[in-house]
Amino acid sequence: MTNNFTTIPSGKNIQRKWYVIDATGKTLGRLATTAASVLAGKMNPLYTPYIDMGDHIVVINCEKIVLTGMKSSQKLYRRYTGFPGGLREESFVKLLARRPEAIVEQAIKGMLPKSKMGRQMATKLKVYKGSQHPHLAQQPEPLEFHASNAPKA
Repeated sequence: MTNNFTTIPSGKNIQRKWYVIDATGKTLGRLATTAASVLAGKMNPLYTPYIDMGDHIVVINCEKIVLTGMKSSQKLYRRYTGFPGGLREESFVKLLARRPEAIVEQAIKGMLPKSKMGRQMATKLKVYKGSQHPHLAQQPEPLEFHASNAPKA
C-alpha cells in the first residue's frame, strides 16, 4: 500500500517570479484582473487561499491604458480628505494626465482581498509611467495575456 499524501505548502520557501506588463493599448479591467490573479498566486499550481503565494508585477506605460465605450468621459474618481465637506472628485481624463499610476494601482488593488493578506499582496505591485523601471536586476519576464484573460508566461 502506497502513501499518497497531499502536500500543504508553507509560506517559507516560495519561489517568487517577477513579471512585467506593458499597458500600452490594454483595457484597464482586463489588465487589472490578470495582474490581481498573478499577485494572489492563483496561477501557481500550489495555490493555497490562506498563503500569499503571488509573484511580483511591474506595470509600465500606464499612461497608455485604454477604457472602452464612454467610460473615459464618464468615470469619476472620488477621495475623502477627512475634513467636513472634503469629498473630492476628479475625472478619468484629468487623473490620467496628473497621476496615471494611481488609476492602475486602484484598479488592481480593488480586485485583491480586503484583509492583511490583500495589503501584503499589494506591496508586490509596482506601477510606472513610461517604459523605464528600476527593477531590471530582478530580470522580470514579460507577461502576455490573450483576450480570454489567461496569462501566458
